[in-house]
Order: sequence, then structure tokens, then C-alpha cells
Amino acid sequence: MKRLIAFFCAALLAAPAFAAQIPEPKVVKVNDRVYALLGPMALPNAHNQGYMVNSTLIVGDKGAILIDTGFTDEIGAHLAKAIAKLTPKPVTHIINTHHHGDHSFGNVAFPQAKVISSEICRKLLIEGEADWLALIEGAVGRKFPNTRAVPATEVYARNSRSTVTLDGVKLEFWVPESAHTAGDMLIWLPDDKVLVAGDVLVNQVTPNFRDATVKQWIATLDEAAKVPAKTIIPGHGPLMTPKDAAAMHKRMAKLYAGIEAGYKAGLTDSEIRKKLDLSEWKKLHHFEEQMGGNINKAYLEVEAAAF
Repeated sequence: MKRLIAFFCAALLAAPAFAAQIPEPKVVKVNDRVYALLGPMALPNAHNQGYMVNSTLIVGDKGAILIDTGFTDEIGAHLAKAIAKLTPKPVTHIINTHHHGDHSFGNVAFPQAKVISSEICRKLLIEGEADWLALIEGAVGRKFPNTRAVPATEVYARNSRSTVTLDGVKLEFWVPESAHTAGDMLIWLPDDKVLVAGDVLVNQVTPNFRDATVKQWIATLDEAAKVPAKTIIPGHGPLMTPKDAAAMHKRMAKLYAGIEAGYKAGLTDSEIRKKLDLSEWKKLHHFEEQMGGNINKAYLEVEAAAF
């Protein structure tokens, strides 16, 4: 976690000393009841006030469902204003795709809503509250006294698939073994052919391996490819197609295989990096900030599996 805090706080080097306004989300209407609210792609800093995540709004019969709520109470309130322009219905349910603060700390702005997540997400959110608050305050350069973790009151177990109907909307909650974190949840809307993936899938952005089990993440992407989605809403970046998801899957599988082969050949992680073909990765945002740590994390995972 300390490495993650240092990583995000590096964004302060380019940040202004004043508090800027939170950027507006890019609203994409997927269909008559599903909207993607796409956040900025930069790391959290004073320019974006920590707003960097994608959210999904699903309008039900009497209320609305919001998936992922941003990094602070202020971002959550900012999203609430954007939502009010799309529907007069109140947000009655919040779903967190995982525990990372950029996806969950905005829960506090929706006190009337029931919060849903995986069981492990709830545990990790409670345990990591202080660290994630320190991260966002360090990255933005000011305090957020009203930001705190609001964990789920309805949770789902690891390795489960549960079909539920919320306010007339059919959803499938899929909690894999692990992927981007130990407590990810993907949300499938079968009637809409929409998959909300959290950070299990990201677009045009280097995925973050720090809390991941990389090999299992690749296995989860294998399973995700079987979902007949027409639209995928990733945790960060533009909307995805199944073709985009397949490209991410291929990049990660190729990277892991290369690291595994290098380890078996007796190379260190730094030696492996020099031999890997990272040309496709270099096209992604945050390559320089993330890739060294990603290779190191995957290397340690391969090493642990060898014993």
C-alpha cells in the first residue's frame, strides 16, 4: 500500500497549489436505462481533484443503481448532480466493483442508498480506509474531512454468480476467485448485453497489478470472454467492445508468459524487462509509472509459484 500511495502522490509534481473544480464526466448513453459516466484518465491530482474513475448509472422502475462512486464525498456529490440531469429518480442502490478508494469512497455522498459489494471487498475497504484516505489527500494536496469508507451491507461470496432483480432490472453479480484485487465483482446486465467490469478490464490504460493475482486475473479474463456482451464499461478509459477486451487479455497473457519464461531461464525481473516486447504496452496511459511495478509483481508471483 505504501508503494501505491507513493505512486499516486507522484502526480503532485505537476499539480497546482489551488483547488481546481472537479471535471465533468463524459456521459455516454448506452441505451434508454444505462449510462456510462466516464471520468478523466489522469492519475489523481489537484487538477482533477482525484476524479479518475468510470461509473455506471442504471435507471430502474422507481430508483437508480450507481456502480462505483469516485474517490471522495465531493466527487460522489458531483456525480449526483450529473445523475440528476439524466433522471429524477433517486439513487437507491450502490454497487462497488472493488475496494479501491477511487471506486468506493464516494459512497458517503449517497446516505439513502443500499451498498452492495463482494464480501472480500467489504473487508478490504474497512481495513484500508486510512491508507486510501491518506493516498487521496496526498495526491490532491488537501484534506477531505467528510470522506470515509461506507462498506456494503449486502455482500456476495468469492467464486459466486448470483442473479438478482433490483427495481425491475435484472443483474448478475459475478465474484471471481481473484483478478485486479481479491474482491472484484463484475456486473452483467443480460437484457442489455452490458458488462460492467470495474478494473478487471481497463481501456487505453496500463492495468495496475499491485493488489492483483496476475495469473488468476488472466483466467478471469478467459471467463469474461464467454459473456455475450455488446458493450463493456471498464473501470478506466473509453467504453470497450469484446475485441478490446480480447486485446487486453492477449497483452496480459503474453506478458505473464514472457516473465515466466525469463524466470525459468534464471533472469532477474530487470533483465526480463529488457527482453520483453512491450511495444503494445507503451501505447497505454501510465506505462512509465506502472510497468516496472507490474513486471516486478508478476515476477514475484511466478517465483512464489515455483516453491
